[in-house]
Amino acid sequence: MNTPLRHVVFVLLGCFVILFAQTNRVQIFDAESLRDNPANTRTILQEFDRPRSNIITSDQVLVAFSDRAESGTFGLQRRYPEGELYAHTVGYVSFTIGAEGVERSYNDEIIGRTLSQQLSDLTDLLDPNPELGSVVLTLDHGVQSVAQAALGEREGSVVALDPRTGAVRAMWSYPSFDPNGLADIDSNVANSAFQELKEADGNPLRARAFRDIAFPGSTFKVVTAAAALESGEATLTAPEFPANDSYTAPLTERPITNFGGRTCGGNLIDLLVVSCNTPFAFLAAEVLGPEFMVNQAEAAGFNNEIPFDIPGGVASVVPTDYGDQIKAPSEELRAGLYQETPILAQVAIGQNDVSATPLQMALMIAGVANGGTIPTPHVVDQITGPNGQTVQDINPGPWRQSMQEQTATDLRQALVEAAVNGSGNTAIVPGLEVGAKTGTAQLGTDPPRSHAWIVAFAGRPGEEPELAVAVLVEGNEGNSEQTGGRVAGPIAKAVIEKYFSTS
Repeated sequence: MNTPLRHVVFVLLGCFVILFAQTNRVQIFDAESLRDNPANTRTILQEFDRPRSNIITSDQVLVAFSDRAESGTFGLQRRYPEGELYAHTVGYVSFTIGAEGVERSYNDEIIGRTLSQQLSDLTDLLDPNPELGSVVLTLDHGVQSVAQAALGEREGSVVALDPRTGAVRAMWSYPSFDPNGLADIDSNVANSAFQELKEADGNPLRARAFRDIAFPGSTFKVVTAAAALESGEATLTAPEFPANDSYTAPLTERPITNFGGRTCGGNLIDLLVVSCNTPFAFLAAEVLGPEFMVNQAEAAGFNNEIPFDIPGGVASVVPTDYGDQIKAPSEELRAGLYQETPILAQVAIGQNDVSATPLQMALMIAGVANGGTIPTPHVVDQITGPNGQTVQDINPGPWRQSMQEQTATDLRQALVEAAVNGSGNTAIVPGLEVGAKTGTAQLGTDPPRSHAWIVAFAGRPGEEPELAVAVLVEGNEGNSEQTGGRVAGPIAKAVIEKYFSTS
């Protein structure tokens, strides 16, 4: 090859390399920014009108699919045959409003754009409308339906998940909404539906289960009990706390009383069974101090964003600022060296500024059920191809270690006792081992109102727990002075019963 021709070849090869690199940069590294550019309406039009995978429950119930549109700009219409039942989890996709839920967070998988999906069938690489498989949820349609029916038309949430894997079996919040209107390809219909929902009572667009926080009340005593066990300051049987009807923390004159004004005391098991406020307040304020309490709460997930596969969740909160003293024994407290004891006493029983989502409380009790390990919650189980083959398994693994295994074992024993002999007995299902802690978070209103809570785990006797549940029935007008045992417990029981009847 002569020299001029060699130069031409080298120049052409160089141009080819530059073109190849630029093409890959645009298609791979800049693809997301180009797709998300508001000025790129062509991409929006193409993506909205391209085929989308079916979304189905773990028991094969179809909850989202694309149908041929009868008229309009687009050829496909997204439909949600179960209406409001999965609105806060599956979400919706709308050309004018955007997307929410699984439709948003798994969009690439739903339209078949992930590398694993494309490589599973190379013939689809050149097909603008490839045949798609399904997005399979972890949610069980039967359990989800029971959660909806059991909560009824009371504002609140139900969360049920597998404590071993984090797979969410039910997640229901009331009020909810029908996503079909928002997904309508007629923009006038979609915008009208959105505006109506924005103005509706109870904010139905908001998923209370993971986007709203509320006082957890006595369900937070599980965290306080864990702090006592982890610190070595208590075991299940010692010390024995004296019986009393009130506790006044140092540097305050306002006493903390027990529910109904009763007198109670005893060891840690006794305190959880009867949900005795005064010893828990004393334990946190004068024995544990803020370091153990805050560390234990944060180990359980408080003050941390939950790595959930549906966007928009909020972190649960426990106060961290208690003044300059990290830990103050009783003699220092009474000498006036520590000024925030009343706050810590209230925090110990789930009051003051402690607030939690139902999802957080379900994860907290899951940690107890799962040997101290809290799993990463998720609502999608797998992505399948057009022939039903598994393309991708969703298994995010553990989230955090909330306590030692022995602490979790001890707490499980105590909470089984609390279910059998305490207010958690309304969640017991014959033939299963159930552990539970109820909570009644008084809101300080006139007339009195309270949130009704329960956290529970359940499994077959002698086996690992398979389900962790959190129920919140909010203390709105008409729900005056409701209790966790009387109101939330039967809801948890219905969910547990349904899950084990089909599993």
